[in-house]
Amino acid sequence: MFGNKLREIRKQHHLTMDELANELNKKFNTKISKSMISRWETGQTDPSITNVKYLMKLFNVGYSYFIDDLTKTIPSNVEYLDNHNNHLVRIPILGDIACGTPILAEQNIEGYTTELFDEKPDGTLFALKCQGDSMEPKIPNGATVIVREQPTVEDDEIAAVLVDDNEEATLKRIKHIGDQVMLMPENQKYDPIILNKKNPGRILGKVIKVSYDL
Repeated sequence: MFGNKLREIRKQHHLTMDELANELNKKFNTKISKSMISRWETGQTDPSITNVKYLMKLFNVGYSYFIDDLTKTIPSNVEYLDNHNNHLVRIPILGDIACGTPILAEQNIEGYTTELFDEKPDGTLFALKCQGDSMEPKIPNGATVIVREQPTVEDDEIAAVLVDDNEEATLKRIKHIGDQVMLMPENQKYDPIILNKKNPGRILGKVIKVSYDL
């Protein structure tokens, strides 16, 4: 329960409700009261997505600290809508992608992440953990990337792509040149990858969100 987690971490930091409200107001120029903190902790009301983000930054924790318990029973790609109309979606994280199987086949999934959206996301979503620096600084190593499944993307959009017989998707910016597709890295120390008949590949989906810890 969110309120229990908030009470627990507040006490770990030796803060009263009044002191927590003052810290939030001072750091983020908010107007949070002691009574508002009390209502959050007792479950009478839920904080807005903005206030959850302030709490995360203040206590240096991720989304999962506050919301994992809430979302464990939510099926993948099913949203939970709180009373502030924030969309909370549990999304499967893909590991190796088994050849010839659907993207979200059980053997492709290595875990789940829960993401917050201001608006309801369209389509079927999956997540990838970025490995390497080919897309830095846009997408840093270790970032979680949310992808909407779709077979094509427009030029200059970032896509998750399977190249030839690889089982691990690569993230690259897309550029179409005739019958060829160029996979463009953001980091200039890497060369583009060219997809054609001799080096086939397929687009898994479009990157719609990137999240990472500072």
